Amino acid sequence: MRGGWKRRAYRDGRPRGVMRALNRVDALLYRVLPRRMTRGVVLCVTGRRSGRPRRIPLALVVHRGERHLVSMLGQRAGWVHDVRAADGRAVLQGRRTEAVRLEELPVDERAPLLRAHLRIAPGARAHVPVDPSASLDELAQIADRYPVFRVVPR
Repeated sequence: MRGGWKRRAYRDGRPRGVMRALNRVDALLYRVLPRRMTRGVVLCVTGRRSGRPRRIPLALVVHRGERHLVSMLGQRAGWVHDVRAADGRAVLQGRRTEAVRLEELPVDERAPLLRAHLRIAPGARAHVPVDPSASLDELAQIADRYPVFRVVPR
């Protein structure tokens, strides 16, 4: 698996050094660029420990007319813990701001969304131990390690 530096840049589920700065740039671009130019959104969720708003740039996966967020870092991603602690309440920012509820999908529904995520988010490929062209069966074998949330308007 390639991308060892990318895995190191997100040790413990948090961006380190250069990735922190790049995430800030991504967050800014996702808010100002038209949606057709980026598949990104900024997830705003209350930090479970600090109580302060956290902003995380993420790729938005649209599958069968529904929007989803996938954790490229798996269960260890800080934003996943924050969303669970906030009972799914969050805000998505793009060209507009939207209050949402994030509903975690059962493991058996995640494989097609993992595939779609790997196709639209090349940066996630270093963190997932399968090829983007992997079969749904291969993706199903690792689906329990990668939370997927359905975006539902509040």
